[in-house]
Amino acid sequence: MTLLALRDGGKRALAAALAGLERNPEGEKAQALLDAAWREPKAHVVGVTGPPGVGKSSLCAALVAAWRKAGRTVGVIAVDPSSKSSGGALLGDRVRIVHDSADEGSFVRSMAARDRLGGLADQTLAAMVLMRALFDCVLIETVGVGQSETDVAGVADTVVFCVQPGSGDSLQFMKAGIVEIPHLIVVTKADLGGAAERARADVAGALSLATAGDEWLVRTLAVSSRNGEGIDKLVAALEEHRAHLSAENRLLVARHRQSEGWIAESLRDRFGREGIARLGRLGFDLSLPAGAQPFLRLRELGAILAKE
Repeated sequence: MTLLALRDGGKRALAAALAGLERNPEGEKAQALLDAAWREPKAHVVGVTGPPGVGKSSLCAALVAAWRKAGRTVGVIAVDPSSKSSGGALLGDRVRIVHDSADEGSFVRSMAARDRLGGLADQTLAAMVLMRALFDCVLIETVGVGQSETDVAGVADTVVFCVQPGSGDSLQFMKAGIVEIPHLIVVTKADLGGAAERARADVAGALSLATAGDEWLVRTLAVSSRNGEGIDKLVAALEEHRAHLSAENRLLVARHRQSEGWIAESLRDRFGREGIARLGRLGFDLSLPAGAQPFLRLRELGAILAKE
């Protein structure tokens, strides 16, 4: 299936393509489709992470509604805990993220995290690259595993970390070692009033000198998915970060670094640390030439190790 066919085929075609990627991600057709999608990035990719029960799904639903109201197309990847019996997505975020199933401008895909501890599923990257070529915005909601949700920084352009008022999440966030990952911190359930404002002020104070590593000053917002408070400000802040990334080639640099990280992780998962060391002894490294596609580079390096 080609990108053109996917654009013409709507939700049914995309669902079939994603299912094909999950069944046989290393297949020739899957790799050709991913290579084509990589060459035509379109979407701003936003990752939403945070502890379980913080309100990520409700926030994602509010963002989808706001983007659709503005005329933007939206693809959502909702990563769920896994069923121990079937291995499939347990909670079904396609149900939790309320959206119009008949709306061809929005699409929600649930994926099972299985045994990954970083908040993402194994096929999140492939799904993101494909959906990034088809939609204006791609939203990734992580599984909600607490302090180990750092993988999202490797696939999203903008990372939103959610904090719940009165839960101690703000202090846990500072202790978790992920202070440099989010670009925006959202205190959910702002309709709780004083508790939400106190949480926002606590986080803002703690992060007053923090940046996300690219001259972007991390900011905090209080939102309520229930009554819509702060959603417009969040959408505006996301757009500001997108504009920030677009300046001075920051987005290209960030995505290139992500790609090199994907290559290293994939080879390590397949061949272990010894495989990475063996590549070095053979005179190869994990660097990705500017403008090169990571899927092709991964196939090349994987073929070298498979021969040894």
